[in-house]
Amino acid sequence: MTKHGILAVTVAATAALAFGPTPSSTASPHSHAVAPSRFVPGPCPRTPEPIVALSTARCGFLEVPENRARPRSRTIRLAVAVIPATSAKSAADPVVFMSGGPGGETFGDIPFLVDSGLNRNRPLIIMAQRGNLYDQPNLACPEMDRFNARYVGLGYDSPQAKRLLLDSVKKCRNRLAADGIDLSAYNTKENAADFAALRTALGIPRWNVYGHSYGTNLALTYLRKHPQGIRAVALDSATAPQIVTLPWGWSSAREGIENVLKACAAEPRCKSRYPNLRRTLTEQVRKLEAHPLRLKARPPGGGDPVKVVLDGGALLNILVANAIPFPDVPAAIEELAHGRPERFARARAADSAAVVGMTAHGLTESVVCSEWVPGTSRSDVLKAGRRAFPGWPDTVLAQAPQLPFQHEVCRIWHVPHRAASHRVATKSAVPTLLVAGTFDAKVGASWSRAAARTLSRSTSVRVPGIGHWVVPQSPCAQRVLASFLARPTAAPDTRCVAGLTPKPFTIIPK
Repeated sequence: MTKHGILAVTVAATAALAFGPTPSSTASPHSHAVAPSRFVPGPCPRTPEPIVALSTARCGFLEVPENRARPRSRTIRLAVAVIPATSAKSAADPVVFMSGGPGGETFGDIPFLVDSGLNRNRPLIIMAQRGNLYDQPNLACPEMDRFNARYVGLGYDSPQAKRLLLDSVKKCRNRLAADGIDLSAYNTKENAADFAALRTALGIPRWNVYGHSYGTNLALTYLRKHPQGIRAVALDSATAPQIVTLPWGWSSAREGIENVLKACAAEPRCKSRYPNLRRTLTEQVRKLEAHPLRLKARPPGGGDPVKVVLDGGALLNILVANAIPFPDVPAAIEELAHGRPERFARARAADSAAVVGMTAHGLTESVVCSEWVPGTSRSDVLKAGRRAFPGWPDTVLAQAPQLPFQHEVCRIWHVPHRAASHRVATKSAVPTLLVAGTFDAKVGASWSRAAARTLSRSTSVRVPGIGHWVVPQSPCAQRVLASFLARPTAAPDTRCVAGLTPKPFTIIPK
């Protein structure tokens, strides 16, 4: 492991290294000759909504081999932005961000990172993981986006939904393969190697890593395989590689939803108004699965009403996705039980308005199908669901949260299994901060402790009442992270956490 503090450079020197000469290469993005990884300066991406921080950023592409295991692999280009620190006295060691997903659009996260203070005292480096929007190639799947928009009007586990989903997956895979894309190369190992190449190409002696959700899985893989030059690691909503499988999602769904219900029971006004919330939720899941509601609802962002179907699976996944603000969840469940499904219906309708082409589903499916699904069966998913929510209908529990029909999807996607080499715990003495939200139903807060067991210099912080991706939602978590990055070898200042409580729940009239 490289100890931090071995080398210091000025901000000006860092900038010069980052955008000075890099190894030359004659390879183009479509070449069949392998070239060394290099950074090529260029314009910043033109995002749908202007991002203020990009107006002062230095941008370009990192050119890397698509598949490092294949000598004649073509070169691909990954979009990069270096955002300067806002402080006049900037630290030399930047923060590099690893986004969630996999396949989530990275540049759209910049406003949240800047508002959270990530570039207050040091530069912030953004790189779109391979296959993402603004990369060459871009592994978007408009076919799947169009299915998702239509999915809101179908039964969550219906045969029609399954048929249409698999058809969209097949069309996307066939199109990407016809374009010459090596889908086996879009995985966490290659993602990690890309970030190692980026640090070298930018001439950065040491940097700090901040990742959230899948980005923590990537960060831990990066720390295990490429520990050189890492000063500190911050993991937000940690998903350790050794624990993430398809059935695992049920334990997180249980933990996050249960913590919301417990928080209501601990708040006198909420407990008094919604005294049997857990039972009411179970009853509604059973009722809707037996007799789905079909209605029209307007998406939260506006637009024309769309047809939606509310069944048990849809209800569960709305809660896992935090599509209804946490303070409103008890009220939404109570209203649903009394024939007023509007909050859930609007939340379901939101997916109808997703931007086509924004998500790199090609990266998503390649990672999930090579690293998370292998070694598991549909029976394993159902058993995990039954453990998480005893008494709920099997038709709800047969589909892993957020990933319906995934085994069938992976049979179509057909990428090599990498579970044996990927599901390995990272052992490290690099200072690490783990931040988790107690209401997170995508990645249960308790899983941060599992990730921390093999990180000998780690600190774990649980933030009450916060869901997935904690730092942008919590000023306290922002202060903890800033304290950690300032002095990673010292205990971070976590005093603000002690007095935190969830926001008061919404109380509706009887």
